[in-house]
Amino acid sequence: MEKLLAPGLSFRGMLQGGSSTAALFADPPMMETARLRLRRLRMRDAKDIYAWSSDPEVAKYVLWTAHRSLGDTRGYIRYVKSLYRQGAPCSWGIELKETGKIIGTIGVMGWWPDHRSMEVGYSLGRAWWHQGYAAEALGSLLNLLFEQTEVNRVEGQCDVRNPNSGRVMEKCGMRREGTLRQRVYNKGEYVDVALYAILRTDR
Repeated sequence: MEKLLAPGLSFRGMLQGGSSTAALFADPPMMETARLRLRRLRMRDAKDIYAWSSDPEVAKYVLWTAHRSLGDTRGYIRYVKSLYRQGAPCSWGIELKETGKIIGTIGVMGWWPDHRSMEVGYSLGRAWWHQGYAAEALGSLLNLLFEQTEVNRVEGQCDVRNPNSGRVMEKCGMRREGTLRQRVYNKGEYVDVALYAILRTDR
């Protein structure tokens, strides 16, 4: 379940220890799959991102509201770039190689170095749903995290009314561990979420 941490939130607790992970977040490497590139967001991506982040259907089950203007999107990109500068958990743009357009985002939403645990989240424009792009991106991110950081557990959450997101995680080897009742308050209502996770020993 992709979400944004509030601007101004201190990452001091997250950044104690795990220096290799902090270095990865400070300079997120580009990842490449058969159809996609996962790369740092740039301000010139704003129009691409706005095209799908302004869609209420895309924002329906995630913890952000549909963008109302290009200004909202530019503000989001500025925020992500500030996370890069802090070496904080951050997002990559999902670029479709065929067109060079950013069709979604994926990233680490939380990092708890004392427990070697992370949470991932992703969003994808509606025109690219049901084509395997989300699983392709998530699989690449999981490979990076397990290969280049000390993480032991990576988890993800999704609204129980959005089972397609759960299937994406299952395709990447994440297991459903249960339902967290009314785990979040989103868009005016309490929401049950399904919890998925993968351990280093599961791979």
